[in-house]
Amino acid sequence: MGGPIPILKVGPNLLTTIHVELTDTIAEVFQQDVLRAIERTGAGGLVIDISVLEEVDTYVARVLADTGRMAALMGTRSVLVGMRPEVAATLVRMGYGMEGVETALDVDRGIARLASPRGDR
Repeated sequence: MGGPIPILKVGPNLLTTIHVELTDTIAEVFQQDVLRAIERTGAGGLVIDISVLEEVDTYVARVLADTGRMAALMGTRSVLVGMRPEVAATLVRMGYGMEGVETALDVDRGIARLASPRGDR
């Protein structure tokens, strides 16, 4: 994988924690790395932890949402976890939702969400 964001296989799922500021370039490399990891591992789930991010602009939000939707097209269920209240508020104010991408409060709940049937909270 080419980018600075590690993607780990944990059981049947992939887990990635974004621990660097997401520039447009890093976001695009991250997206490609995730899709390659899904292809290589056949992961059934993907947890993307953004708890370290203090802000998310519309481009990065779109890349994250698109990554989840692309993963779904590849048969992998995605959960975005760790969204800070200020990030959620900013996205809502900008009119940007995360349609098609599941969310959870933290990594533990995200993994639990992947272990449950779709739609269970």
